[in-house]
Amino acid sequence: MALNTPVCEFGWRAADFELTDTSGSRQTLSTLRGANGLLLMFICNHCPYVKAIIDRICRDARELQALGIGVAAIMSNDPAEYPEDSFDNMVRVARELAFPFPYLYDPTQEVARGYGAVCTPDFFGFNRELELQYRGRLDASGRMPAPPDARRELVEAMRLVAATGQGPLQQTPSIGCSIKWRH
Repeated sequence: MALNTPVCEFGWRAADFELTDTSGSRQTLSTLRGANGLLLMFICNHCPYVKAIIDRICRDARELQALGIGVAAIMSNDPAEYPEDSFDNMVRVARELAFPFPYLYDPTQEVARGYGAVCTPDFFGFNRELELQYRGRLDASGRMPAPPDARRELVEAMRLVAATGQGPLQQTPSIGCSIKWRH
C-alpha cells in the first residue's frame, strides 16, 4: 500500500538511538550528524519506490555530505515477512550500490516508531541542532525515472538547512510503500 508522509513538524528534536550498520559498526546520532545537519532516510531493499530512486539518493547523499550534512539510511521492515530486507541482503545491497552512507538495521522497529516513519522512502532532514526541518520527497518522480530537469527538492531543502538552519515552508510529502511492521 502506498502511503504519504505527514507534514513536517518543524523543530521536533531527533531522538537518539544506537543501531548497527552493514559494516558491523554501532552508530548513534552523534556519530552520524554532520557540522551542518543530518539526513535520516527510512528505506528498504524490496520497495519499488526506493529501487526507482536509489541511484539519485546516493548521488544526493554525496552532495549533501560535501555540505557538512551527515547522511544515514535505516531499514526497519520485518525481514521475516520480507526476506529481501534481511540484514544479509542489506549488506549485499549496500556493497553492490556502493552506498556512501551507513545503512542501519532497526531490528526492534523502535527507531521507526519513535520517529513516526510511515513509508519507504521517508526522509527526515535535521539542522545542526538536530531539529526537524524537512519531511518531504526526493523529487516529483515517484516510481518513474526522473526527467533531466527534475527539481531536486530534497537537495534544495537540505542546502537551505545547511546554510540557514531552517527548511522550506512548502514541502511535498514523500510517497512509498508502508513500513512492514511486525505483528
